[in-house]
Amino acid sequence: MFRIKRMDTFILQSFLPLFMMTFCICLFIVLMQFLWRYIDDLVGKGLGVDVIAELFFYAALTMVPMALPLAILLASLMIFGNLGETFELTAMKAAGISLLRTMAPLIILMVLIATGAFFFQNNVLPVAQTKMWTLLFSMRQKSPELEIPEGVFYDQIPGYNLFVQEKNRETGMLYDMMIYDVSRGFENSSIILADSGKMTITPDKTHLFLRLWQGESFENLKDAAAGMKNVPYRRESFDTKEIMLRFDANFNRMDEQGMRNQYVGKDMAELQATIDSVTERVDSLGGVYSKDLREKPVLNLSPYQLRYVNGKAERELRKPVSMDKPLDIDSVFRGSSSGFALNYLNQALAKVQRQHQEYEFTALSMADDLKTIRRHAIELQKKFTLSFACIIFFFIGAPLGAIIRKGGLGTPLVISVLLFIFYYIIDNMGYKFARDGKLAVWQGMWLSAAVLLPLGIFFTYKAVNDSAVFNKDAYLNFFRRFFGVSEARKVEMKEVVIDEVRPAVAIERLTALRMRVNGYLNDNPARQSYISYWLKGYDRDALHSLRDEMEEIIERLSNSRDKMVIMKLMDYPVIRSLWFIHPTSTRWIGITMAVLFPIGIPVWLAGRSTQSRLRHELETVASVSSQLITLIENGKDQA
Repeated sequence: MFRIKRMDTFILQSFLPLFMMTFCICLFIVLMQFLWRYIDDLVGKGLGVDVIAELFFYAALTMVPMALPLAILLASLMIFGNLGETFELTAMKAAGISLLRTMAPLIILMVLIATGAFFFQNNVLPVAQTKMWTLLFSMRQKSPELEIPEGVFYDQIPGYNLFVQEKNRETGMLYDMMIYDVSRGFENSSIILADSGKMTITPDKTHLFLRLWQGESFENLKDAAAGMKNVPYRRESFDTKEIMLRFDANFNRMDEQGMRNQYVGKDMAELQATIDSVTERVDSLGGVYSKDLREKPVLNLSPYQLRYVNGKAERELRKPVSMDKPLDIDSVFRGSSSGFALNYLNQALAKVQRQHQEYEFTALSMADDLKTIRRHAIELQKKFTLSFACIIFFFIGAPLGAIIRKGGLGTPLVISVLLFIFYYIIDNMGYKFARDGKLAVWQGMWLSAAVLLPLGIFFTYKAVNDSAVFNKDAYLNFFRRFFGVSEARKVEMKEVVIDEVRPAVAIERLTALRMRVNGYLNDNPARQSYISYWLKGYDRDALHSLRDEMEEIIERLSNSRDKMVIMKLMDYPVIRSLWFIHPTSTRWIGITMAVLFPIGIPVWLAGRSTQSRLRHELETVASVSSQLITLIENGKDQA
């Protein structure tokens, strides 16, 4: 039974403040992305602070599914990185506490967060998305704040283009004005020129009142020019002129019901109901259209014919027309005038075009319905993917932090951003595949989880078993062993020797090692043929035994007090058990690879080179063993 202990409280107290901080940082970052994306719809509209704050509040709720997994990944990386950097994880393991037991309180917390994320996606997010998009569309439709620039045409007043050469910001006076009125169409446009003017807005903010002084107006009279060759116009000079322009400067909210009926504003029950109803409609329409295609007459010939059985009429498929007596189309036109023949062709063409348009409209309608089904199914799957992503990112971040053992914001932040970018690309790719119908909806929406889940399992396994995932030396040693790169041996003289070297035993073992090396070289020929290489190769089991014996002798002789012996031990090569000296011990695989010349020959050539290096190393082992025997015998005589 799981009991809350002091360690669990310590882990939770360390994680929760860090998680809240990273969540706020991630949410702020994605909100800035939202602001940069829709900045053009917000700037210059004269919107109040309360309206913008309301939009950002709903946008913040909408961005939670993106910020929450990243915050969990970053926080888990930082907390276990800090514990590893301060050796607290090492102390816990020394006390017999496994990594999974250390993660246990946070695993329970992640399950609770994932459950809350599911209910948030199902109950809160549809309302937040409905209000955010409704508010954003209302802002887009709002007229921009009236700010007339100098020296350029201003076209933000619907139906008018306004040019002002100069303006006085203190008095609001406008000078050298030019107004193009195209509200009644370009052909009925009018132009007003004025030396000065002043513009104010009505108290209800629905109209602009424009007072002009000392100017002229020109107006086309296209409507009055019916039947006339030349279009008349009217010219007017004025000392004072007043114009009322329609300009709604109020912020009018749209009705939320339209957005509420979209897929972003529905919970699971409503999404499933829409999917079921649209699927039923698609199936029924598909049945109707397929039946229509089967039974619709072609060239006035029905695919079915009546057959009377016991006085009752039954339909059966009409027998196909015999190929020996094809339908003579030319007989229809034979004996008819060219006018009738052209009429037949035009009627047939019109009928085919009409049927083509009907089928095309049908296909487009069904494609829209299928798109609606996919969009609703995608939104339905999103209710679950967020919760699963939170758990996956925890099982990536926590073990990874325990492996790298780096706290703070530096290394964890870089790793978190890289992993999240990778997740975002895969998730977005799966979403587009599902949206376009290239993958099943569940496959596209769970693609990112399928990719990241093995990564989380791998990191958790490596962290629990204290494996060196990011140890550079381990990977370098692997590639050295694989490609046969030579490695220098290091043996240091010990200051304190507990187990003294007995010369007689050492000489006996060195002699036995030399004999085994020479025997191995005799049993494995220097140049193996292509067939012999694939079927026999070098004996790797014997090489393993030989290497183990050599390493044991080196370990025993490292206790020697003779400096010359220690230095000579460093001349022993590091024997590697390479794959190339014997690629396979299974006979049928060797025969198969021997038959596949394009693949087998390059491997054989590489194996010949590897075997040659191995023989040189073994010859060095025999030579060094002989030299060590001489050194030990001389030291024994001097003693």
